[in-house]
Amino acid sequence: MVRHIIGGTGHSVVNVDSLTYAATLESTAEISSDPRYVHVRADITDGAAMRAVFAAHQPDAVMHLAAESHVDRSIDGPGVFVQTNVVGTYTLLDTAREYWSGLDAAGRAAFRFHHVSTDEVFGTLQPGDAPFTESTPYDPRSPYSASKAASDHLVRAWQHTYGLPTFVTNTTNNYGFWHFPEKLIPLVTINAIGGRALPVYGDGANMRDWLFVDDHAEALVLAVERGQPGETYAIGARQPRSNLDVVRAICTVLDDLRPDPAGPHARLIRFVTDRPGHDFRYEIDPSRAEAALGWRARHDFETGIRRTVQWYLDHQDWWTALQARHDSNRRLGVTPAGAAA
Repeated sequence: MVRHIIGGTGHSVVNVDSLTYAATLESTAEISSDPRYVHVRADITDGAAMRAVFAAHQPDAVMHLAAESHVDRSIDGPGVFVQTNVVGTYTLLDTAREYWSGLDAAGRAAFRFHHVSTDEVFGTLQPGDAPFTESTPYDPRSPYSASKAASDHLVRAWQHTYGLPTFVTNTTNNYGFWHFPEKLIPLVTINAIGGRALPVYGDGANMRDWLFVDDHAEALVLAVERGQPGETYAIGARQPRSNLDVVRAICTVLDDLRPDPAGPHARLIRFVTDRPGHDFRYEIDPSRAEAALGWRARHDFETGIRRTVQWYLDHQDWWTALQARHDSNRRLGVTPAGAAA
């Protein structure tokens, strides 16, 4: 997001990031010396730190992307998800409201609080169901999605009750560069490069709607520039794929870019015990967001996945160092239903 803003727009960015396990300073190294970029290492649950950021930098808008996001981790340890995603969002809202209240009339009218959320708050789709839209009822099924649903409701409540000019975007699965290797696409890509097993949950039939990260960044900036208080924008790329199809696509790209003398990479696919409560399908209809924001995703899945796999081939030093610091290959989220985490 910050790379796109600094490289592709005239805006300045104050990046508030507590640098948890999934963060790396390398991802912003190329723009870190730009005078329009500032990084503040702070936690969004720290009210004093947030008030200091607002006082020092006087933002025109807040883009709230800070969250714990890995479903498997939320199954093993939901507490940190509630703390960051719910309490952290409340803290940001409360700080933003205090700051916004002190602006002049023009400043209050122009200010925006943009909350970035997920399609997982809508629950699960079955075969034949229409994709999610902005009006789909909430039905979160995991600790992660429940914490994001709670934060969405807080954001809307602050707009309705206090008049704070907030709005929400809900999006599909993102993929692309600098992705921490616990998520499906980077995990499978890195394992395949190393000739290791490629784990697929259950039978691999679960469906996800995939959005290339650069396309999402473009949409989010347009949302800040054009989004209206109280609105919701469902952002997607119309690129649904089963998890097994995604894994096979990665294997096909690697067979072309770096053939394995031992044989096609698909030989490494292994079906493993499914995630508890695994939602079957997510998919978004982005028609309303496309019209309102003047945006449409540039990448189809085949183009995006090839760029992504090539990036991981070109940046092996980055992810091998990251894996050395974190055990990102360890299976998470296997706590059986009814058992203590």
